[in-house]
Amino acid sequence: MERAAGTPQSGNTSDGTGEPRADERGVRWCVRPFGPATAAALLAGTLGVLLLPALPPWPLLLCALAAGLAGWWRGGRMRLAAVLACGFAFAGLHAAHALSLQLPADGRFDARVSGRVAGLPDHRGRRTGFLFRIDEGRAGGQILGGRLVRLSWYDGFDGAPTGRDQLQAGQHWEFELRLRAPGGLRNPGGHDSEKHALARRLAATGYVREPAAARPLGPPRGLQAWRESMAARMEAALDPPGVHYVRALALGDTRGLGDGDWHVLRATGLTHLIAISGFHVGLVAGFFALLARLAWWMSPSLGRRVPAPVAAAVVALAGAGLYAAAAGFALPTVRTVLMIGVVAALRIARRRTGAFHTLALAAIAILLVDPLAVLGAGFWLSFLGVAWLVWCLPRAGRRPVRDLLQAQWVASVGLLPLTVVLFNQASLAGPLANLVAIPWWTLVVVPLSLLGTGLEALAAGSGAWAWRAADWCFGLSWPLFEWVAASPLALWWLPEAPWFAVPLALAGAFWILLPRGLPGRGLALLLWLPLLWPDRNLPQAGGLDLHLLDVGQGLAVVVRTAGHVLLYDTGPAVPEGFDAGERVVLPALRALGVRGLDRVVVSHGHGDHAGGLPAVLLGMPATRVDAPEGSGIAEARPCHAGDAWEWDGVRFDYLHPGPHFPYLGNDASCVLRIRGAHGTVLLPGDIGEVIEGRVAGAVGGDGTGPAAADVVVVPHHGSTSSSSPAFVAATGARHALVSVGHGNRFGHPRAEVVERWREAGARVDSTAQGGALRVRLDADGIAVEPRRATHPRLWDARRRKAGMPGGRDAALSYRADRGPPRPRMETDGAGTGPGRRMADDPPADVVRAGAGADRGACVDAPACGGAAAGPG
Repeated sequence: MERAAGTPQSGNTSDGTGEPRADERGVRWCVRPFGPATAAALLAGTLGVLLLPALPPWPLLLCALAAGLAGWWRGGRMRLAAVLACGFAFAGLHAAHALSLQLPADGRFDARVSGRVAGLPDHRGRRTGFLFRIDEGRAGGQILGGRLVRLSWYDGFDGAPTGRDQLQAGQHWEFELRLRAPGGLRNPGGHDSEKHALARRLAATGYVREPAAARPLGPPRGLQAWRESMAARMEAALDPPGVHYVRALALGDTRGLGDGDWHVLRATGLTHLIAISGFHVGLVAGFFALLARLAWWMSPSLGRRVPAPVAAAVVALAGAGLYAAAAGFALPTVRTVLMIGVVAALRIARRRTGAFHTLALAAIAILLVDPLAVLGAGFWLSFLGVAWLVWCLPRAGRRPVRDLLQAQWVASVGLLPLTVVLFNQASLAGPLANLVAIPWWTLVVVPLSLLGTGLEALAAGSGAWAWRAADWCFGLSWPLFEWVAASPLALWWLPEAPWFAVPLALAGAFWILLPRGLPGRGLALLLWLPLLWPDRNLPQAGGLDLHLLDVGQGLAVVVRTAGHVLLYDTGPAVPEGFDAGERVVLPALRALGVRGLDRVVVSHGHGDHAGGLPAVLLGMPATRVDAPEGSGIAEARPCHAGDAWEWDGVRFDYLHPGPHFPYLGNDASCVLRIRGAHGTVLLPGDIGEVIEGRVAGAVGGDGTGPAAADVVVVPHHGSTSSSSPAFVAATGARHALVSVGHGNRFGHPRAEVVERWREAGARVDSTAQGGALRVRLDADGIAVEPRRATHPRLWDARRRKAGMPGGRDAALSYRADRGPPRPRMETDGAGTGPGRRMADDPPADVVRAGAGADRGACVDAPACGGAAAGPG
């Protein structure tokens, strides 16, 4: 609260314009209606509602909004509380509206719709991903007109084309779709695609169900069609890979960038520069303002009609709007245009304000236009970065070189806490790489790219020379960044930090950036310890920590002892699509603080268990890989029954297959038993009833034989061909964990299998319902923690469907099957390139994975021929 002391005026009142109000002690309280304190209160209210596990009822939010607006206008000592209530209610209503746009979370819906392609289609291999704005259509009893959905269009199972190559931005089409509510995986360190869907107001995800019935209704039109035509002209004028970078810088089109490109950008901290960013929009606005100033200087008579500062502000806003349009009004560009609009409005109104007051006005404008913008990382990086620079460098501009170095130091120190929390990583080479990239790309490559685009818009073929010059200039610097990214010290992955680490680290950054001469600045580094060196929560000797990751229809288990890490299976992978090893397993390992794997066990060679292995081995060193003989896993040692080892007081034993057992796919799975001081875990892979009998031996139902375990990962995802009554009884398990894809087309886990485990006394938990499952076996007993319960989010569709309040465990509840399961598809992680648009959005397309439990992961029912393997 902003307070100014003055003469006691006991009768002073506020008229709602921010005038001082005196309290009983004669202290005058002045809270500007649109000042920094107001912006902070509005932001606090917005965050407060979005951090809740569930939204309050909308009538209550409406009442809070009305009361908050009245208090905001009236002013006085309660203004900040009123603004906070306003932010809470306004953001809650926005979130409620965005969730109301989504389809019900309990089913798949077939719909015939018409609409237009709302973005640039991403054509890859056998699949095209695109955004689609529906004009007409119904699904789930709801009218879909005006809603935005994310779709995929696939080739046939045999690779036969289905006409998806005709899809162009801005076209109107009619489709037969299969839709579902936005969903995603929940893992440590994983991307939250449901949060992204809420921020983008996505109503559903789905795929084109009947490609033969798809028909275009009109030619490409509008801004997106212009962007695609311009991208095509660039492709004709330039050769790969340069064309991909020029398109990204000029149009924000990152479709051509591959995984290797994104790795370089992440490792060098340059992801904020490769696509159209707020920094570039500001640069263009400044260039247009300079042109206006030049015109007014050359023609002084213009100043008698319109003052030069006003003209410069208007022209700068117009230039920023044009550049944002070229980027398709991506979220970071819209946010920057709003900020520039606030500055322009102040100039036009001839109001002199300080930098912090201007920043506060921009924040208020963005929060009032779109309060859900706080869900994007770019909002925080933009405002906090500007705030640090304004506070630390108030007189920047007099010494360009020194100011650039100081700005890079301030940004690196001030934004490090946010980058670590938002991305679990920090680029050690980023500050040095930015010192080269910011002036070179921003002052040379980007202007040439934009010049070519502008000339090409005026006359076809006139901008090719500028694009080629931009390509050449970019090519001079890119090898340097590739060399820097190859250094093992370029990228520093950090574990997940506790909630209090961020405010402590920000306080430490504030302390470090205080003026020179202040004593004790080195002690500020102690405040960074919870962020940079968090507690990894490792078990004690003899204890176990197990994480059953949410990989969709597949399996990946991380087992930690006091000093070692084992990975059992690596999840599914789809060619040119979702790779659980890259998207789930590696981020989870890094979030858990794992630097290397002591052993990787691949239960068998099927794609839903071994698909992610190449990505895991590429991203993290592993001392040894075990797999069944004949499984085709390169450089793997065989897992033989009787082989055993011990780590930190925990014993690991292979129970199957025997030394001469033939490779039979599922039935050749490596069965691993883990015995700690506080309990036993059994990992049986995909074995069936026959092998279950061999593993259980002649043991009765007392749970004391070789298969006895406290925690069992249910074999074969809970299919009817596994979990025989004898095996269930032999284990005597207290906890049965199921790794399955949500709504998978096999109906796993089958209701009768779940009931069998429950009748035997086991609690059944599923990754489909609870996300990643953490199991702790220590002196306090055995605890199972579903991530969706321990980290509740109001946008979590599966929690809303199950009716789970925040913090309650997500145990399974099943009703009997009614006939065979319908073909279904599984929503998994996002995936067209890691690190893509890291400042604001995840990779552009959500892909499907995990349809096949036995025949490798295929993409969905149409792509798998509609039938594939049966549920057992």
